[in-house]
Amino acid sequence: MYPKPKRDGVLSQRRKEKMVFVRGPGLYSDIGKTARDLLYKDYQGDQKFTLTTYTSNGVAITSSGTKKGELFLADVNTQLKNKNITTDVKVDTNSNVFTTISVDEPAPGVKAIFSFVAPDQKSGKVELRYLHEYAGISTSLGLTAKPLVNFSGVVGNHQAAFGTDISFDTATGNFTKCNAGASFTTPDLIASLILNDKGETLAASYFHTVSPLTNTAAGAELIHSFSSNENTLAIGIQHLLDPLTLVKARVNNYGKASALIQHEWRPRSLITISGEVDTRAIEKSAKIGLAVALKP
Repeated sequence: MYPKPKRDGVLSQRRKEKMVFVRGPGLYSDIGKTARDLLYKDYQGDQKFTLTTYTSNGVAITSSGTKKGELFLADVNTQLKNKNITTDVKVDTNSNVFTTISVDEPAPGVKAIFSFVAPDQKSGKVELRYLHEYAGISTSLGLTAKPLVNFSGVVGNHQAAFGTDISFDTATGNFTKCNAGASFTTPDLIASLILNDKGETLAASYFHTVSPLTNTAAGAELIHSFSSNENTLAIGIQHLLDPLTLVKARVNNYGKASALIQHEWRPRSLITISGEVDTRAIEKSAKIGLAVALKP
């Protein structure tokens, strides 16, 4: 039997998700998230290095660099927490400054988020989230003369949830987004159905826990486009080789197979190696990705 893992990885993340669902249905973005994380999270074909350090007064500084072919992208993020207020400031290689200020629990169950990007004067946005035992609501408003308004809401409980996600552009008077979704959760199965793109695409997904002890799980996502009558199917699995080493694999109906191995070689420091190959064109070179995240 495996001992209790020390890592704050997939196994502990799964437990956190269950704790969130016990509180209520969560937010609309949580519908289908577990299956999407299994199928797509941590897969990449680039080389990425992330280093996080902490100052004596508790400021977290994260430096990140990503090599995409011949292009190199980098950013530095500074995070400061003071009681229930968290301030994040990130500067990237394009001289953009991303600022996010989050206020947790200004009222019971409420979270307020204010964000903007300099020098884009139209990027300001304020968002309010409210989590209740039987509902989850998120609404955002752009800080412009004619803002983009977004509303998403979910009703239900930790077993069944139904929700919608709508965006309205006051400048054009049109709905830019109109989605709806539902999810069903049991102790070992999470299934969801989401209607996206104003009814143009339908996505069905499921996540099944095979063995909680080794975090062995399987998942799948089927996306159907009504306009083109095309289907996209992705199937994936994950398994803990030991408490600190996770392996994942996936394949889709276009013949692309991917796999990754992630190891926590020291607490909170991860190294991830992933690869992708097109089984219908073996002669083409495979994509290899490497991600290193260090947190002392």
